[in-house]
Amino acid sequence: MAIPNYQKIMLPLLKFAGDKNEHSTQESMNHITEIFNLSDEEMKELLPSGQQKIINNRVGWARTYLKKAGLLESTRRSYYIITEKGLEVLRENPVEIDVKYLERFPEFIEFRNIKKEGKDSPIQEDQQQTPHELLELYYQNINEELSQEILKTLKETHPTFFEKLVVELLLKMGYGGSRKDAGKAIGKSNDEGIDGIIKEDKLGLDTVYIQAKRWQGSVGRPEIQKFVGALHGKGAKKGIFITTSNFSKEASGYASNMYDPKVVLIDGIQLTNLMIDNDIGVSKVTSYEIKKVDSDYFSDE
Repeated sequence: MAIPNYQKIMLPLLKFAGDKNEHSTQESMNHITEIFNLSDEEMKELLPSGQQKIINNRVGWARTYLKKAGLLESTRRSYYIITEKGLEVLRENPVEIDVKYLERFPEFIEFRNIKKEGKDSPIQEDQQQTPHELLELYYQNINEELSQEILKTLKETHPTFFEKLVVELLLKMGYGGSRKDAGKAIGKSNDEGIDGIIKEDKLGLDTVYIQAKRWQGSVGRPEIQKFVGALHGKGAKKGIFITTSNFSKEASGYASNMYDPKVVLIDGIQLTNLMIDNDIGVSKVTSYEIKKVDSDYFSDE
């Protein structure tokens, strides 16, 4: 069964609280995953940011909306109980509870009436995703557009510039430690299939060899084999093949089975995502912080 959206969780969550007992956040989470028969994989699925499980986010928002409608109330940190109004709703035996259903409660109308300078909020709460999911979705879409723009720009750069860029990226990612002179692009000076190197220690006893190619079409297995041959010629143990294109299934399979030397493949999409994550070739326009109430601050304990 697919992970239910937050609106489908509302009624089961309210029914769970219908025993009038105090329940914890974890108890409600366990109950929802059980009645929707979620698999271990579904329970582990994360939001695009990788910072929170999807099911946790949706149960949390379902509980928040029920609280805002006055059907549940907090008793202490991470605990809640059903209200008399919530019990009245259960006595009505509704088929489902969603945002439209909750609009009958003035408290909920006040909560969701988010307006600024007379304009409605661009986030429509009757959608399947929670506001948190929508925010992450918008963020992901912006980054995907940025990724495509970077990729187009990379394909138009000079090969020498591209080689220097990937070395700079790998240094920024931590290869070579904090030494600025740990890596260099070799260019066309008899590179023998090697476009750059990074010395992970000062003496160069542990060196990563790089091949960086602006490619048209998929990079096939023969190209990876040539790179492996170049690595063998250097007595290398580690190699990174970076391209603005992608790799064929045969190339990926061949590289994944290589252990001596170990070869890592980075395609165009992975490359641009790494550039975004490490602030290479991009500049920050604006940033937003998502905050929540600090329960510890307001605790008397």
